[in-house]
Amino acid sequence: MRNLVLAGVLLGTAAVMWMAWRGRSPVAETREMAAPVVVRQPANIAKRTFDPANPPADMPPLSAGEAAQCVSDFLSNATVSGQTRRTDPTHATVTITQIHMTLQLNVSIWTPIGASQQVMEHEEGHRQISEYYYQAADQLAARIASTYMGKQIEVSGEDSGSAASEALQQAGAEITGEYNKELNPNPTQLLYDSITDHARNGVVAQDAVDHALKNASVEAVQPIGADPTQNR
Repeated sequence: MRNLVLAGVLLGTAAVMWMAWRGRSPVAETREMAAPVVVRQPANIAKRTFDPANPPADMPPLSAGEAAQCVSDFLSNATVSGQTRRTDPTHATVTITQIHMTLQLNVSIWTPIGASQQVMEHEEGHRQISEYYYQAADQLAARIASTYMGKQIEVSGEDSGSAASEALQQAGAEITGEYNKELNPNPTQLLYDSITDHARNGVVAQDAVDHALKNASVEAVQPIGADPTQNR
């Protein structure tokens, strides 16, 4: 059994630029800024069964010794807007004035036909951990985005409009990158698998979930010879 957490998948980073050629003071611009807007969409949970002898084409491959898996995709998209003030024909200052983020969690649980109750409960435990982290994901995203509000970026080039747009896109990519890095439920998922021995030792899944959520920061488990985003 495994839980594959892709906490770093980007739906895309969009940017919108507001062109303000008339001079405004940084103080005036700051007063007009709204707080970042973060939309945490409801989690999508899909439960799939499969024939081990003939798994469907869209199912991620199982590793040796695995019978089931839970795949959690944490997705984020940031739209960054700003005001641009040209300082000379080839230079401008871009001030970030608005950030809108959309968050999504897609969970797919794959269990073989006739899977035992213990196996099913184990994969549900992985799903529960992912949803636990997702509950506070909007607060995390808002905290990260707020540090970019009012940030000024110097750009240059013959086409200052294009340069400003690229700067805003880069800011959006940085925001989603920080979100994906800080969210990171992998240590908890790894500890959960360690406690349960992947549903092989009879430990009650809910007890293991509770322990992992409480103690992951002090009982971190490092994957050996494997991709750190894949919990077995």
